[in-house]
Amino acid sequence: MGSRKGLAVAVAAAALSPGIAAMLPMGVAEAGDPVSRALAWERYDVPDVEVLAPGGTSRECSRPAQVLDLRNWKVTLPVDDPDKKGEQPLEITQPRLDGYVNTPWFVPADNCDGVQFRAPVNGVTTANSKNPRSELREMTNNGTTPASWRSDSGTHTMVIDQAITRLPTTKPHVVAGQIHDSSDDVTVFRLEGSKLYVTKGDNTHYRLITDNYVLGTRFQAKFEVRDGKVRAYYNGVLQATIPASFTGAYFKAGTYTQANCGNSSPCDASNYGQVTLYRVTVTHS
Repeated sequence: MGSRKGLAVAVAAAALSPGIAAMLPMGVAEAGDPVSRALAWERYDVPDVEVLAPGGTSRECSRPAQVLDLRNWKVTLPVDDPDKKGEQPLEITQPRLDGYVNTPWFVPADNCDGVQFRAPVNGVTTANSKNPRSELREMTNNGTTPASWRSDSGTHTMVIDQAITRLPTTKPHVVAGQIHDSSDDVTVFRLEGSKLYVTKGDNTHYRLITDNYVLGTRFQAKFEVRDGKVRAYYNGVLQATIPASFTGAYFKAGTYTQANCGNSSPCDASNYGQVTLYRVTVTHS
């Protein structure tokens, strides 16, 4: 197990076990609530320790990079970056991303077959959005350079094996996978209640995929871009062909909660969107 591992397990266990609490860095064990403890713990690079969950069960993974191939991604999280002035979302790039975890926003699922992405309505947002995200952004050159490609040159494909597991209240909308160009999103997979759509620009209801999506249902979302068209597939079946000319493009995957404290309550971390990614692959040819 690597550094910063087992955040939620360590924090929960520390509350029960003085022995585990003694292993936490100063300031972590003393933090009042589990989220504060987790955020405090994350700021430390700690020695490897074998952390046990209540009952003595050892976790088999400790960070998302052990579950997903994150070499050409960065992640944007709905928490404030303490190293930047003003309130700005935390972004983690490679090589730091390889060993990074932040419970509960970006953490392996309990059985280690996926990664949980969570974004609460009161989360920190990017400059051009009112909504929070816990989301991967495509990069190149082993995660060191932002990806940027165009719709009329080559073939660009992203396949996401995922499940949407939680929606915010009042406005139960979540985006789970998107193509973004140099200025805005081109098309996304968007769930509103039980209705799953493929969008086209500002048309959020461009193509209804299903009106009976059940939270937790695993599905495959695929975007293929070539010859100035975007083809969107759901579980291998073509759903929409969207003519689109754009440049500066990149893929995104994870949770982009389409709600905030202005349109959803309660305004706290208990109200969130959440997606589990089991696998995400990107190819360019």
